[in-house]
Amino acid sequence: MMVRLKRRRRYKTTDSRHHYRKYPNLIADVVPSRPNEIWVSDITYVETDEGVCYLSLITDTYSHKIVGWAVGPTLETVYPLNALKMALATIDDVTASRLIHHSDRGCQYCSNEYVSELKKRHVNISMTQSGDPLENAIAERANGILKVEWLYKMRITTRDECRSILDRIIDFYNTQRPHMSIGMQPPEAVHMQTGEQRRCWKNSWAMG
Repeated sequence: MMVRLKRRRRYKTTDSRHHYRKYPNLIADVVPSRPNEIWVSDITYVETDEGVCYLSLITDTYSHKIVGWAVGPTLETVYPLNALKMALATIDDVTASRLIHHSDRGCQYCSNEYVSELKKRHVNISMTQSGDPLENAIAERANGILKVEWLYKMRITTRDECRSILDRIIDFYNTQRPHMSIGMQPPEAVHMQTGEQRRCWKNSWAMG
């Protein structure tokens, strides 16, 4: 079902060479048993005829639901912060205090503005300790699915069109696309559940 696609230009989305505090990894070997236990964040890029867009995603590790997202023309912190605010608006303060937010150690996630928003809601902060994608595998997988299954197959002319397309794709991803890693259910359905999910594969990285 997957076709080999022409190699595309790569854009750097992570800059961890900064003076901000970097936090330890709190989720190593943790298997989530409920929604809103661990969120993972990532930034990826989408090409348009008008120029590149940067997509910030926040994904729940239990349900694989994209709970927050934002898209913008630059890597400025405002866009990941908008995605975070979208996600935080879906939960109450008690849930937030039991949540771990995990990300890479990029300057956006370590910035004063982003960390302040997490601390304001008493969210626990976790970050990767190396550049290995496996340290943030579910976040990487979510943006990979959006690209390979939809975005790489489209020609997007403007950044405004990109935002509109992403709105439709993310809604479909959340509400209709079945995932092998959560028992061939869509994320929205799993987000209403608790307990261990039945997986339909053995390799934890290979399938979505």
